[in-house]
Formats: sequence, structure tokens, C-alpha cells
Amino acid sequence: MKTKPMLSASDVKTILAGAEEHALKNKWAVTISVVDDGGHVLGLLRLDDAAPISAQISPAKARTAALGRRESKTYEDTINQGRTAFLSAPLEGMLEGGVPIVVDGHVVGAVGVSGVKSSEDVEIARAGIAKLSA
Repeated sequence: MKTKPMLSASDVKTILAGAEEHALKNKWAVTISVVDDGGHVLGLLRLDDAAPISAQISPAKARTAALGRRESKTYEDTINQGRTAFLSAPLEGMLEGGVPIVVDGHVVGAVGVSGVKSSEDVEIARAGIAKLSA
């Protein structure tokens, strides 16, 4: 039987705090979501003034990154390059802003962020993930 690392509640709090810190430093009003490897929400933080829709988009981006085992931008790029049939895939958050969390070669979950430019969403997600190894 194989074993793999898993996110703890403490890990989720660390990721959310790191992502929040980065967002607040840049005055970005976003929603940050952390999911497990099955795409189930473990934590969600909607910062002051973040658009209500971001609380729907953020976990969808995270779920897509976790289940696909890759950044959600991959799917957005695939569609934008003309493979529109991919829109029928059973995923909701095929937009840049979902980043998988990889530990010892295993995807243990993902972070999704919504509320600012997609590249900034990714920056926030990566800042949160980076706190795991800090």
C-alpha cells in the first residue's frame, strides 16, 4: 500500500495566512481557497471588499488545479488555443489562478485565488504555498 502526505488544518491556516499577507501588502481584495487532493474545500478566506463572485470562482480554480494535478491556467490556455471542445470537461474553474500544492512529488491539494488580475491571483497562491516550507 502506498502512503502520501496530506494537508493538516495547521497547514491550511499557514497557507491562508501567507496568501492573505501577500494580498494585503499589495492592497488586493481577493478570495483565497485551499482544497485537498480531491478538490474538497479545507479553507476559504474572503478579504474585505472582495467581490462576492470571487467566493465561487476561487474554490473552483483550486478544485481544477487539484483534480488536474496542474495549474488551472493550463486549461485556459488549451481552450484559448482553439480546443473549445475542452469546455465540455467536467471542471468549473478553467481560469488562471489555481495552483497545485506538491509535497514530496505528491499533489496534496491546491490553492485558488480570485479577485485581481489572473497573474496576481497566481502570485498570491504561490506566496501562500511558499509558507509551507518556510
